[in-house]
Amino acid sequence: MEICSEEAVKYVWEGAIPLQIHLHESEVTTLPPPAPVLVLGYRIGYLPLLIPQIKPHFDSTLPPGVDTVWFDYKGVPLKWYIPTGVLFDLLCPEPERPWNLTVHFRGYPGELLTPCDGEEAVKWSFINSLKEAAYIINGNCKSIMNMSQADQYELWQSVLNGTLENYSRVVPRLKLGVLREDCKMRSISRSQQVTGETNDSLPNQTGRIPVRLYIRNVEDIDDLEGIGALDSWEKISYINRPVENHDEGGLFTLRRAMESLLPELFGPSSPSPGNQRRKTKLDAAAGEPPEAAQQETHTAQVARIRLIRVQGIVPGWDTPFAWVVNNLSHPDFFLHVCVLVSASQGSH
Repeated sequence: MEICSEEAVKYVWEGAIPLQIHLHESEVTTLPPPAPVLVLGYRIGYLPLLIPQIKPHFDSTLPPGVDTVWFDYKGVPLKWYIPTGVLFDLLCPEPERPWNLTVHFRGYPGELLTPCDGEEAVKWSFINSLKEAAYIINGNCKSIMNMSQADQYELWQSVLNGTLENYSRVVPRLKLGVLREDCKMRSISRSQQVTGETNDSLPNQTGRIPVRLYIRNVEDIDDLEGIGALDSWEKISYINRPVENHDEGGLFTLRRAMESLLPELFGPSSPSPGNQRRKTKLDAAAGEPPEAAQQETHTAQVARIRLIRVQGIVPGWDTPFAWVVNNLSHPDFFLHVCVLVSASQGSH
């Protein structure tokens, strides 16, 4: 397995969620009410960045007042600083397509959401997240603080427009990510060699990996479709915790990383995952990890974890963690991991 799959990274950056946006009924001032608007939301993007596409569709029916835009899903206000793909993975255990969201232009719930003044607020939230990642990786965030205005502009525009090429041009100058830089160097080296090999060896590497965990408590049921809608953010734990990517013999896998992050959810031993495979393009790039149902069966034996989802896929427990980091991390250099936990299953 190659440590860095250009195909996988491309699918991550091009990944989008079909959204059907409804205007909240309290803000409809015309008859008939406006139809919902259909848009594509980049997985790596943020909901407020869609406002320029949405606002013209509803503008003629809005009541007088100043726009304070926010979104909700089944009545729960959505945190605007969480990437759209992460929100989808977290709130829709069984993917809903299109994803039906409600937009509000009035009545911002300031007691539940931090203020958002549009694109500028999202931009600085992203930059601050990048600073956090830099501090975890390098012990300081000088490379972000010293970024030129031109680089900062190009970096943000790459996230805003989903342009991987521009992002890849700026990121090496930030000197972030032991794994990513090694990945890039090895990719260049391979491109300069004419060999018959199609796979690269994948030795372990060390480094501190920025990880954001979103842990959602769900009902102890077998069918993901039966999981009820989230009714409060209090049922989700939001944890920033770095992973030490060890090189102590044996491949450092996703399972070992999760054990280090959430040791309380793992038993003393566990069998290996089964041989069932899911067939998607992104999974194929990762070495075809087990399907979601197989992972649920395995984790039920070792922990209360029901499901782990990263960038919309369910990676196998034995997937090399270096592969997950290099190919599934967000542009802010954090690996965003959604974890569904059954509160009553295997309780301690």
